[in-house]
Amino acid sequence: MLAACLMVPSARAEEKAELRPAVASPHPTATDVRVAGDEKRARFILQLDRKIDLHAFALANPYRIVVDVPQVTFLLPEGVGDASRGLVKAFRYGLVMPGGSRIVMDLKRPAKIDKAYVLEAENGQLPKLIVELSATDRATFMQGVAAENRKTAAAPSDTTATTSTVAANADAGDTRPVVVIDPGHGGIDHGAQTQSGENEKEIVLDFAKALRERIEKGGKYRVVMTRDDDTFIPLAERVRIARQHKAALFLSIHADSLPRGEGDAQGATVYTLSDTASDAEAAKLAESENRADLIAGINLTEEPADVADILIDLARRETKTFSNRFARSLVKEMKTVARLHKNPLKSAGFRVLKAPDVPSVLLELGYVSNKEDLQLLVSDSWRSRTVGSVAQAVELFFGKRLMTTEAKKDEH
Repeated sequence: MLAACLMVPSARAEEKAELRPAVASPHPTATDVRVAGDEKRARFILQLDRKIDLHAFALANPYRIVVDVPQVTFLLPEGVGDASRGLVKAFRYGLVMPGGSRIVMDLKRPAKIDKAYVLEAENGQLPKLIVELSATDRATFMQGVAAENRKTAAAPSDTTATTSTVAANADAGDTRPVVVIDPGHGGIDHGAQTQSGENEKEIVLDFAKALRERIEKGGKYRVVMTRDDDTFIPLAERVRIARQHKAALFLSIHADSLPRGEGDAQGATVYTLSDTASDAEAAKLAESENRADLIAGINLTEEPADVADILIDLARRETKTFSNRFARSLVKEMKTVARLHKNPLKSAGFRVLKAPDVPSVLLELGYVSNKEDLQLLVSDSWRSRTVGSVAQAVELFFGKRLMTTEAKKDEH
């Protein structure tokens, strides 16, 4: 008999019960989870209020098991997936696209899916989603991954279809410059989190929405959001959104964090793209941010390689110039209203900034791991002031770019 682990403590379960909405959720609800097993076999069990469909598959590098389900409301304790049990090192869950949720299990070693199913309610017991795993060798694991890839290769990506629909519905007659605002993380990817319950994905979404409202109020620019709800968007898809809308500026919003024992840092930082990081901290942050797809269970082997082309290289050079210009302007405007990092201008290899023809900047609003920064990040007055400074930097950027374009026309 497999031993149970990660049972939801009764006190925590009652605590969650009190938080449940008074009306029935329109989506299936998960109320309990546990993992059982050892180094050879494991069983993942998720308690639900109704039966649902599922699709389970494995991913490599690192070893992961992914379970795709319809959109689920997860009423589970904080940190429930952090503990290790047998084959399962940790697991996470959340929204991965409108109408769809995902569970991702990190494995200690290769394992195959023996069974993945949902038990119907019976004898007073609620339905349960169950995934049974058994240890295997790498060769067998990779064969399974390859077979799954062949099976799904012809299927269109839901996120790509969604983005294409959004782009197609854009007002073709609107000639205003497009500003794409990219709230980092979302859905299954929470980003940086605090012990007091705040998380990066919510903080940056609130800021992005306020910035959209401020920019749109001026009427000069059209604003497109990569996400405006708690949805996960793959990194490559964020870049595609900017390119499909022929964005004149791409601004990715984040909030940094330092792990315990790595000191304390504070203030906002503005990053541009560079193959060589400006310092070790920038390199580490880029590595962390570039793991978003991995966290959400994306098959990284499907990502297209960069196209080596002299025209693209030339476009990148011009784009880099405009990106650096906007970054400097952004720092200048923000320093009058917000607290900045001691080195506010940095660069690193952020995947989300790699559109060759779109000036792109990543703004870290502050450190959620710093008490004073966190107080500012959740403050309405700080947000309003900082949004105003960012909007002003956008205004100055387009003013200077228009002057540069007109000057080039005069030369010709």
